[in-house]
Amino acid sequence: MVVPKSPDKKLSQNGCLGRHISQQYGSSLPFSQLSGSLKHLSSSGNISPFDSSLQYEPQEYTETDSLLPNEIYSASRFSESTNEKDAGDSGTPAESLRSMLLQILLPFLLAGLGTVSAGILLDVVQNWDVFQDITEILILVPAVLGMKGNLEMTLASRLSTAVNAGKMETAREKWMLIVGNLALKQLQATVLGLLASLMASLLGWMAEGQMPLNHMVLLCSTSVSTAFLASLLQGIVMVGVIMASKRMGINPDNVATPMAASFGDLITLALLACFSQWFYSLIDLYPYVLYLISLFYLCLIPVWVTVSSKHPASHILLRTGWEPIITAMIISSVGGLILDKTVSDPNLAGIIIYAPVINGVGGNLVSIQSSRISTNLHLNYSPGEVPEDHKSCFNPCRTFFGSEPNQRSAQVLLLLVLPGQLIFLHTIHLMKGGLTWPSALFVVFFLSASLIQVFILLCIADCLVHCLWRKGKDPDSYSIPYLTALGDLLGIALLSLAFLILWCIGDSGSV
Repeated sequence: MVVPKSPDKKLSQNGCLGRHISQQYGSSLPFSQLSGSLKHLSSSGNISPFDSSLQYEPQEYTETDSLLPNEIYSASRFSESTNEKDAGDSGTPAESLRSMLLQILLPFLLAGLGTVSAGILLDVVQNWDVFQDITEILILVPAVLGMKGNLEMTLASRLSTAVNAGKMETAREKWMLIVGNLALKQLQATVLGLLASLMASLLGWMAEGQMPLNHMVLLCSTSVSTAFLASLLQGIVMVGVIMASKRMGINPDNVATPMAASFGDLITLALLACFSQWFYSLIDLYPYVLYLISLFYLCLIPVWVTVSSKHPASHILLRTGWEPIITAMIISSVGGLILDKTVSDPNLAGIIIYAPVINGVGGNLVSIQSSRISTNLHLNYSPGEVPEDHKSCFNPCRTFFGSEPNQRSAQVLLLLVLPGQLIFLHTIHLMKGGLTWPSALFVVFFLSASLIQVFILLCIADCLVHCLWRKGKDPDSYSIPYLTALGDLLGIALLSLAFLILWCIGDSGSV
């Protein structure tokens, strides 16, 4: 006969069982099995050695298991009753509008100033010999700069969710998560750099009808070197930002992704320009150096695979995380082709200084929203489960109108576009020496393009993140690459359209 136990004893019993399961099967036991076992116990109050619910059956990870607690985080909102969710208990810390705005504003301005600096730099280096002789490098620019959305912002979003979910409390778990993700990021940077160069060569060949072999080799070595080194530097900075946010009690979702982009564009573009010019000087005298450099990075791939496979979270993404970043790279490359063709027209050449700004601002803002929605889903809903209002057809008004935290953040982010872009336009004017002011008509067209871009991106983010979660995919790893790549494509397309309209109506003060 089983003696009824008090709630405290039952809780202690469940905790002991959780430790037993964790020790027996390791941390690789998916959270869904643990929570299922505990729910069975909580309803019966008994521990039976023959309980079928405790029999372990091998099961592969899914993308969403990577950031879910794998010990008794039952405590988690997943085990809470549906009634509690419906009552409005989101389980997330209360965050005032003022606190949200203050946390977002400084990183947003820093990120914007970084993109402004990148635009100024791009305007300067476009006159270098390598950019004049090998114009396909301009196709590389959005793809390589977009890697911060594919890699750095995705890393920031994953680690932000891990911090908010309590997955970086112990030193061992923290460093395994960090090292595994950094190794994965270096692997992805190497592969993406290679694919971006091949994509740029293909698009250049389709546009021009020819592609010399030495140009392909230069594009490959430049792209891989830039992606690898920029990813390493920015990854280390990103981990520091996440850790600092955790210590200071700041929500990393608000600061991590824009900080990842703050000087990412500038650093990446500077590396791209320097590597391309250096390799261009070697291409005739020592062409074998370019082959050796590319081969060196490719030989490091097995090292990154081995290290990243040590941690379950990065091991999952090692197998499943390629689709979004490769697709995003292709989308960004199409934007690069549009930029290349626009810059080649003397009447529209002034676009190059503004392209990184509009792309960067759109990507930064939508990445914040994506990271916040993803964290909310991780903390309050089990994989495949979405809020009631997202089970019906998508409605753009739902993204901005309402009192939910994500709706308020969407309102704040959209309202930041106009004042932020005005500040960045004025900064461009000052950095160019203050000789010419952009015309009022240009300012109106530029602000309109930026506002339309961010509005569309926020709507897509709201729909995309919930769709990914409903399908059992981790939005932290899937959504930001798509969103930042779409931001690049939309930004360049809308900006090109604005410049074309201004040229057609004879506006001369647009550059």
